[in-house]
Amino acid sequence: MNYLIFWATFIVLFALVFIFDRYYFMLRDNGTALPRPYSFSRVQLAWWTVIVLTSFISIIIISKGTAPTFDASTLYLLGISSATTIGATLIDVSDQTNPNISGLAQDMQGDNFFLDILSDKNGVNVHRFQTVVFNLVFGIWFIINVLINLSGHFNPDHVIPVISANNLILLGVSSGVYATLKATENKQATAATTPTTRVQTPIRG
Repeated sequence: MNYLIFWATFIVLFALVFIFDRYYFMLRDNGTALPRPYSFSRVQLAWWTVIVLTSFISIIIISKGTAPTFDASTLYLLGISSATTIGATLIDVSDQTNPNISGLAQDMQGDNFFLDILSDKNGVNVHRFQTVVFNLVFGIWFIINVLINLSGHFNPDHVIPVISANNLILLGVSSGVYATLKATENKQATAATTPTTRVQTPIRG
């Protein structure tokens, strides 16, 4: 029964995210093309928000009104996701207002969900792949531990798993690398399309 409550809550929140994205582009970049490409940073924030909020609501429903106290690691986790979204948004705004940059990645049409979050203008790249995989694996681990802790007679404060400091550092470093390299994505794409002049030295016999 506890599992059903968790998954029902998860599906409802996931459906809300889907609806808000469909009608208000909640998970998309602020670009000019339609359909807009999906933004990894926004998807990451939505992913962890849905997981943590599902856990929180499920605990309240199952315990009949007892709200759990979040461990600091959960707050750090949401902080990492929020900071990544803020950083990525500021980078996009900076690129959009820079007259020296043209052909912005966020102005390209979205292909599909996975290609959008794994790719910049030059295609799929390793730093996005790393960040996506880490967040997916830790998200699944988080859900499994919540479901295990919801079984039987549980303590509401001990349902949401504690993430170790090293794992938080891993997620933080991965998101930091993504944000740092994102700042160069549009510039690299522009540089790649800028013609260069080669000076030929005459061959002397």
